[in-house]
Amino acid sequence: MLRANRRRRNARSGVVLASLAVLVFALFVVTMMIGSFRIGALDVVASVLHLADNPSVDFVVRELRLPTAAAGLGVGLALGASGTVFQQILRNPLASPDFVGITSGAGLAAVFGIVLLQAGGLVVSGLALGGALLAATLMYVLAWRDGVTGYRFILIGIGIAAFFDGLIGFVLTRAQLFEARQAMHWLTGSVGQAGDTELRLLFGGLLILLPLAMLLQRPLRALELGDDTARTLGTRAELSRAALLGTALVLVALAVSVAGPIVFVALVAGPIANRLLGAATGGIVAAALVGAALLLAADLVAVHVLPTPLPTGVVTGAVGAPYLLWLLATTNRQGAGG
Repeated sequence: MLRANRRRRNARSGVVLASLAVLVFALFVVTMMIGSFRIGALDVVASVLHLADNPSVDFVVRELRLPTAAAGLGVGLALGASGTVFQQILRNPLASPDFVGITSGAGLAAVFGIVLLQAGGLVVSGLALGGALLAATLMYVLAWRDGVTGYRFILIGIGIAAFFDGLIGFVLTRAQLFEARQAMHWLTGSVGQAGDTELRLLFGGLLILLPLAMLLQRPLRALELGDDTARTLGTRAELSRAALLGTALVLVALAVSVAGPIVFVALVAGPIANRLLGAATGGIVAAALVGAALLLAADLVAVHVLPTPLPTGVVTGAVGAPYLLWLLATTNRQGAGG
């Protein structure tokens, strides 16, 4: 019986992962197909893979559209994977990097660079990366009391986020009009603002951190049962938690440094993946693929469906806010909302 259930779970997991991979690939290609100059799917694939030599198509695909599509793919993968790690390890569906100060720390550092240093491009991305990591370190230190518990970590993160958001508002009051507009555009989040160096850093991080997160999935499942049970199973609870949180935090920091603080993708990717997986919940790869699909779809809507092109974060915020309200209402009814 157990073996049959395991086979069914593995079969369902394989079907879900394959379907999500196909969906992400399709959205990735569609992102490079549509625009003022329409290009066929086969031409896009041939150009990306250097299978054909068509200068006009190659310029549009490789120079204009591929960076945006790659940013949407990489940022979505990073946010989806990190969000589900946060939710599982802190055992709270509200445990998202959006709400616990990480993106606010990145935003404060980026706005400081834009407004006070007149910086741009790679400098702003580097500041955002450093700000996110600094906020994460501060949060972990303040939340430590013979270990880190979910609610303490989340509450301290919310307090840090509020503090950083207040500082962001103060810095914006010192800005000139052009600088304030540039800073607000960055704070909204958009996948079309990254350069080649930022993208290489993001994908280099993904190549290292996603496999690491998958390797750490076994202690993650043990930690979900509680620290005492995890220790009984041979898991070093605090070391495993620190490694998992560190992996997720760096993923978020890299994503924010590339696209700004795009909200709600990390919050919803894990629950959607769990619904698709059924009994085989907690799949980091599935959550990463859901995050990529959501972000690529949101960018298509923001740029090509709405009457006026908007930053990607506007669409993810409009879709994610009702989900957050529903989550708060249902969590409270179940008596788990605190």
